[in-house]
Amino acid sequence: MSRIRRDNNARKTTWMLVVVALSIFVIIFFAARGRMTPVLTSPAVVSALAPFQRAISWAGSQVNGVATTIWEVATVYYQNKELREEVITLRQQNLQAYEYAAENMRLREMLNYKTTAVQFDLMPAKVIGRESSTWTSMIVINRGSSDGIAKNMPVVTEKGLVGVITEVSPNASKVQLILDPRSSVGTLVQRPESRVAGIVQGNPSDPMLPQMINIPRNADVIEGDVIVTSGFGGVYPKGLLIGSVANIQNDDGGLLEIAYLYTAVDFQKLEDVLIITASREAPPEPLTAPKQTPGTETDKDGNPIGGDGN
Repeated sequence: MSRIRRDNNARKTTWMLVVVALSIFVIIFFAARGRMTPVLTSPAVVSALAPFQRAISWAGSQVNGVATTIWEVATVYYQNKELREEVITLRQQNLQAYEYAAENMRLREMLNYKTTAVQFDLMPAKVIGRESSTWTSMIVINRGSSDGIAKNMPVVTEKGLVGVITEVSPNASKVQLILDPRSSVGTLVQRPESRVAGIVQGNPSDPMLPQMINIPRNADVIEGDVIVTSGFGGVYPKGLLIGSVANIQNDDGGLLEIAYLYTAVDFQKLEDVLIITASREAPPEPLTAPKQTPGTETDKDGNPIGGDGN
């Protein structure tokens, strides 16, 4: 019984709502046509419609509030998206600016070296590759035979010697670094009191610390001595900076010494290089005969001058 009573009440409520809705619709319809204006303005009608007006006003304000909130959220979302994109763009521009500044500094230093090293014809090149298996032995540069590059051309930076061209293709070349154990560079100690000669080659046990070998035992070589190319062999011009002596040790035989070197070039930061395409080294000074002691003079063939003429 209670369930039937609840169903009847629900039906009555539904029909009342339908009737009220239809009444409101009819009133609004005729009001729009201007036929019930006096009736709508009567106190009874106004009082009857007041709850519905308040409900409609409340619903409208809620809908308007929700719409405003959605609009504000959407606006903030798109503003944040634009700001994030702007931040990404600015970061990229900053990175590019730093790269341009670093490249500009490197190129300026190389240009200064090019203007002072007037004895060389220099061609700039960029490092475009390193073989992972020979990272400390070989680099690839973006100059080749189409640029006039050939094998055995030395490669330098403004700081010192890098290596030598070993393979050439039309648009690229391989450079054997002085860190390669297979390399061999004739060198000498720059200090005037020493001038000890030796050969610099890569150090298998420590690739970043090449070694100068064939130094006679007890030779005048000390830590801190500057090592430069000797010019022997015809590949490397004389006077190119290699580095400085880090420490000196006896070799396994005990008859010679080995000097380990700090390189002038930072091979871990190698990006730009210069290729020596031609060298105009100053010719060696002419040999002069030693001053002779009076009474012991000889001619150019070594014969005594003066005496009895025999």
